[in-house]
Amino acid sequence: MNEIIQAIMERRSIRRFKREPVPKALLEEIVTAGTYAASGRNAQGTLILAVTDKKWRDAIAEENRKIGGWEEGFDPFYGAPAMLIVLADKSRPTAVYDGSLVMGDLMLAAHSLGLGSCWIHRAKEEFEGEIGRQLLRQLGIEGDYEGIGHCAVGYYDGETPPAPSRKADRVYFVE
Repeated sequence: MNEIIQAIMERRSIRRFKREPVPKALLEEIVTAGTYAASGRNAQGTLILAVTDKKWRDAIAEENRKIGGWEEGFDPFYGAPAMLIVLADKSRPTAVYDGSLVMGDLMLAAHSLGLGSCWIHRAKEEFEGEIGRQLLRQLGIEGDYEGIGHCAVGYYDGETPPAPSRKADRVYFVE
């Protein structure tokens, strides 16, 4: 089987990570793969914020927890030491689609390097709020961006979950 198709079929959302940091070189490879995602009219209107600073990682996780309505102490990033946050230029009509393609590429790249990943939602709400605006100001990023998602990244703590069976009647050929 083709190795790309195999990676697509084997990748799973990981919800238990080791605290061990991910080497920057691996994160750079993953992020680079994300920058090659297709985008409407090749506008490349997405940004990727690679967050490994524990203070920022924990502050974003806490904000995400509050938005999600979970009990205090819950980590919506499942202990992942790194998060790759995808933002998209709101002026682009394909912003959400472009950002979603970046997210998919990030997760596949992480898997191909032996790392686990999980798409975590609520980036939209975070970047509409003060914590997101504060992070963008600190980075000197100007513009109007929508949070698309977080790619939690780290080493698996346990086994890769098996693939659930595929639902029937999802593919139709028009010949």
